[in-house]
Amino acid sequence: MRTKIVAGNWKLNNNKKESKQLIKDLKESIKKLKLKDTRVIVAPTFVNLSSSVKEAKKSKIEVVAQNMHQAKNGAFTGEISADMLKAIGVETVILGHSERRTYFNETDAALAEKVDAILENKMETIFCFGELLEDRKSENHFKVVESQLSNALFHLKGEDFKSIILAYEPVWAIGTGETASPEQAQEMHAFIRSIIEKKYTKEVAEKVSILYGGSVKPANAEEIFSKPDVDGGLIGGAALKVADFTAIIKAI
Repeated sequence: MRTKIVAGNWKLNNNKKESKQLIKDLKESIKKLKLKDTRVIVAPTFVNLSSSVKEAKKSKIEVVAQNMHQAKNGAFTGEISADMLKAIGVETVILGHSERRTYFNETDAALAEKVDAILENKMETIFCFGELLEDRKSENHFKVVESQLSNALFHLKGEDFKSIILAYEPVWAIGTGETASPEQAQEMHAFIRSIIEKKYTKEVAEKVSILYGGSVKPANAEEIFSKPDVDGGLIGGAALKVADFTAIIKAI
């Protein structure tokens, strides 16, 4: 049985006080939920990671990073290494988010290096990928997704996927209010699983958790999560509101 995951990407939001309060409120909100096979994850900004880890201690909430540099150290002003994250108790990193690809020009090649660094440090990644609106309109979305996965991940061994969570995010449905239909999400997730099976084995494909990330809200979460190849969600704006995020967690 694949692990169900609801991950909240806080992006550039919440100062230290706000981050701690949000985690405190979320702990209280979900403490009575039965989350035996479900992981609850939040990703604050770098400066709030350490205090957030402390606030989430002994709770069902995991704190992860929004990004990481592939180098161990060096002249990379403003960057954060795997060792720095591990030193404060962070073991999982979101990589390849569409905003990192678009605004910071992250390439598949650079992401492949980051994934390698994750594995070398015995960490875990939530690896994001997905097509633009023009790719979807030109019916090129399957090809784009396969290329992103192949370029960044398919140099790995099958066993490495134990440390990888996939997050499909149709870029046209992020922060736009648009959402891929549950059927569209299922179609793409099934396709993703099929190309992993083709490259590796059915066992590898069946065990990897694939999250959907694209304007998931309390109103649509249950229907999206009900699809057989959707194992949870990477949540943006709704993760900043305790009531909404809790409702989405309940929907899993």
